[in-house]
Amino acid sequence: MSSAPTTPPSVDKVDGFSRKSVRKARQKRSQSSSQFRSQGKPIELTPLPLLKDVPSSEQPELFLKKLQQCCVIFDFMDTLSDLKMKEYKRSTLNELVDYITISRGCLTEQTYPEVVRMVSCNIFRTLPPSDSNEFDPEEDEPTLEASWPHLQLVYEFFIRFLESQEFQPSIAKKYIDQKFVLQLLELFDSEDPRERDYLKTVLHRIYGKFLGLRAFIRKQINNIFLRFVYETEHFNGVAELLEILGSIINGFALPLKAEHKQFLVKVLIPLHTVRSLSLFHAQLAYCIVQFLEKDPSLTEPVIRGLMKFWPKTCSQKEVMFLGELEEILDVIEPSQFVKIQEPLFKQIAKCVSSPHFQVAERALYYWNNEYIMSLIEENSNVILPIMFSSLYRISKEHWNPLLFFFFFFNVLLKAFMEMNSTMFDELTATYKSDRQTLLKDFKKFTVRLGKRHEGKPQDLVFQSTVHRLDVVLKQRGIPQFFHFLFRGLAVPES
Repeated sequence: MSSAPTTPPSVDKVDGFSRKSVRKARQKRSQSSSQFRSQGKPIELTPLPLLKDVPSSEQPELFLKKLQQCCVIFDFMDTLSDLKMKEYKRSTLNELVDYITISRGCLTEQTYPEVVRMVSCNIFRTLPPSDSNEFDPEEDEPTLEASWPHLQLVYEFFIRFLESQEFQPSIAKKYIDQKFVLQLLELFDSEDPRERDYLKTVLHRIYGKFLGLRAFIRKQINNIFLRFVYETEHFNGVAELLEILGSIINGFALPLKAEHKQFLVKVLIPLHTVRSLSLFHAQLAYCIVQFLEKDPSLTEPVIRGLMKFWPKTCSQKEVMFLGELEEILDVIEPSQFVKIQEPLFKQIAKCVSSPHFQVAERALYYWNNEYIMSLIEENSNVILPIMFSSLYRISKEHWNPLLFFFFFFNVLLKAFMEMNSTMFDELTATYKSDRQTLLKDFKKFTVRLGKRHEGKPQDLVFQSTVHRLDVVLKQRGIPQFFHFLFRGLAVPES
């Protein structure tokens, strides 16, 4: 077995935040392979005649011989070895692909074990380790499979085999069994996206053809995801497996089985916690929405699950969560919306008042969604009090006034006024009154504090004042980000 040549060690740098994008430059696209089983000498294959050049009565036997020849594996990391034989195998694989596509009666019972054996010999292997322990799939180029000229044709042949009109699952199930599927799923960890794309098609065909393997496939995907979330946080094929699951979920019969609901809550929702969420979030969100379209009663546990795992420090993930939440709200039923509107809009209110521009902007886009606006209008007596203080405050105080001037005075506040003008006026008056009361209380507080610390160093007085101020503002429900607006009042006069 050959492996990729090792690269010289890089100079270690101190990085307290362990950010890979800062620590190292983008890796160049490389090739690696673990296909080769060392033979110790050049490989020689006996050339066989073309299938089209022999009588039809001899073609089945010749077909089997060619399948057996294609079980021979070559070393593609040595670009100069066995060039003639590599090309011969490639042309033979091409011939087999054409033959199984156009010929009738080629899939006899004797061919099934030979086909599966040839495919197994070529694709099942120990995947090469990553060239770097610091490989970042979001930033680094993947390591491509060096033997792809042969491997691609093997996958192409196997797909044609599974899709053939003559294919008989009752015969094939003796050879395409749980062990075969397990090895196939392990290959989804390949860094080569071309291979994962073929694997996705192969697994989808197997799931459709072999009813007895469906539960096993779902269980093993479940295990892969659990190991990914709670142990390794590394698996290259999560997006592809989720894409397959999207089709599987779409075909679930109603009512949903308990195991399917458990998979949603215990596996799919926790997938939101991993650092590499951006690599598969679109496919994950699609699966979530598919479940909710099948069974609307799952909406509440799904949204509460998202609230539980809502990102606190990663604005990029927060934007993704907001996008997924909007997809869910697009299909939510009004009866389900009522159950989760309070925790949902408390979170949206936090996002709207976020100091991060993209998070606040993404949350504000909800008001461009007609269906969401209709839900808000129907429940304005609950939602308006939750959202009002955040909306009104940042319309006056956000660091990006141009953006928020447009949104608030042309869309949001106007929309709320039209929904429930009486409540809007009451909330406006209450907010202004509370704010004036807060400022008066704060001025009295600073005067008392100044007398208490009279004669002490000014920097010590300021630190103590700011600390007490933060406590008071927190008790009043003022977000931490806006505390600095009040701290100017705490600066001691020189």
